[in-house]
Amino acid sequence: MSQLLQATLTEGSVSKHLQSMAMPMVWGLLATMSFNAIDTFFVAQLGDLELAAMSFTFPVVMLLTSVAIGLGAGTSSAVARAVGAGDHGLARRLATDSITLTALISVWVSLLGWLTIDPVFTLLGAEPALLIYIREYMEVWYLSAPFLMVPMVTLASLRAMGLSSVQGYLMGIAAVVNGVLDPLLIFGLYGFPRLELQGAALATLLTRAMTLVVAFYILNNKLHMLINPLVEWKTLRRSWAMIFSVGIPAIFTNIVIPLSSAVVVILVAQHGTSAVAGLGVALRIEPLALIVFYALSGVVGPFFGQNLGADKYERLHDALRVITRFNLLFGLLLAVLLWLFTPFIAGLFSDSLEVQVIATHYMALVPVSYGAYGLVMSVNAAFNGMGRPAPPMMISFLRVLGLYLPLAWIGQSFWGLDGLFGASCLANLALGLFAYRWLKSHLDRLEPEGEVEM
Repeated sequence: MSQLLQATLTEGSVSKHLQSMAMPMVWGLLATMSFNAIDTFFVAQLGDLELAAMSFTFPVVMLLTSVAIGLGAGTSSAVARAVGAGDHGLARRLATDSITLTALISVWVSLLGWLTIDPVFTLLGAEPALLIYIREYMEVWYLSAPFLMVPMVTLASLRAMGLSSVQGYLMGIAAVVNGVLDPLLIFGLYGFPRLELQGAALATLLTRAMTLVVAFYILNNKLHMLINPLVEWKTLRRSWAMIFSVGIPAIFTNIVIPLSSAVVVILVAQHGTSAVAGLGVALRIEPLALIVFYALSGVVGPFFGQNLGADKYERLHDALRVITRFNLLFGLLLAVLLWLFTPFIAGLFSDSLEVQVIATHYMALVPVSYGAYGLVMSVNAAFNGMGRPAPPMMISFLRVLGLYLPLAWIGQSFWGLDGLFGASCLANLALGLFAYRWLKSHLDRLEPEGEVEM
C-alpha cells in the first residue's frame, strides 16, 4: 500500500506536524490573497464605481467559496478518519466520489447564480449604475465557479493525509499566473483586448481552469488517489452520505459568514458609495492578515481526524493547547502591526480620503479580535475533523445571528460605522472563549467513552 495513505499524523511532535503542514498552506494562501489584493488594486485604477461594483460581489463570491469549503471539510474529515483507521480503500473511494458530488453541485449553483445576477445584487443595495459593472464581472466569474470548487474539494483529500504542501504550491503557482493575466486583460497590454472588469473575471476563469487540469494530473497520474467514479448507486450514496454528514453543516457554517457580510454591505451602503469602497479595501486587506489562521485551521481538521481514528486522545489535548497559545499570541502581534501600517496600505488602493479613513477605522478596531477569531476557526475545524459538525454550526450561528448582527445594528444606530466595526470585534472575542471551552469539554469526555466517529 502506498505510503501516501498511511496515517502520518498520529506519531511525532504535535506542534511540528501542525507547523510543517500549515507553512505550505501559508505561502499558497499568501500568494492567492496577495494577488487578490493586487486584483483590487488594478480595478481601483479604473475608478471608484468599478471598485464599489467589485466590493458588492464579495458576499456572493464568498458564498460559493463557502460551499466549496464545506464540501472540502466533509471530504477531509471522512478521508482523514478512514486513513487513521487504516481503511485505505474507503479513503480512495471517498476522494473520488467527492469530485463527482462537487462537480454536480458547482454546475447547478453557478447556473442559478448566473440567471439571478440582477435581482440578487439589487437586493444587496446596488444602484442601477453599478449593476452594469457588476453584471459585466459576474457573468464571466460564474463560469469559473466549478473550476474553483472542484479543485478545492479534490485537494482536501491531500490535506486529510497530511500532504498540504502540494495544495500550497499549486495555489502559489495559480496566484502568479492570475497576477500576470490581470493587467494584460484589464488594461489591454501587449496586444490583449482591454476588458476592464470583465478582464479581471476572465483572468480568474483561465487560472482556475489551469488549476483544475494540474490538480487532476497530480492526483491521478502521480499520487494514484483516484479510482473509477462509475459505481453503483448504493456505493455512491454511502460515500456522499459520509461527506454530507460533515459537509452540509460545514456549508451552512461557512455560508453564515458571507450572509452576514451581505447584511453589513447593505448597512454600509446607507453611508454612500465611498463607504462601500472603503469596506471593500478593508475586506481585501483582512484575508491577507488572516492567512496564518486560515492555514492553521486547514490542517487542524485532518490532524484531529487521523488521531481520533487512531484513538490517540492525548494528542488531541496537546493540539488544543498548541493552537490556543499560537492563535492568541500571533493575533496580538497582528493587531499591533495593522494598527501601525493600515493607513499606508489603504492609500495604495485609493486616492479618496474618505475611502482611506473608513478602511483605516475598520482595521484599527476589528484586528484586536483576530486571535480569538483564529481560535474559533481552529476549533470549528477540529470538531469537523472528528466528524462532529453540530458544534461548529452552532458556534458560527451564535457568533453571527446571536451576537454580531444584533450588535452591528445597535452599534451603527448609536456610533455609525465605528459601532458597526466594533460589533465584529466584540463578537469574535466572546465566541473565541466560548469555542475553546466547548472543545476542551468535549475532549475531556471523549477518552472515557472510547468514542470513535466513523
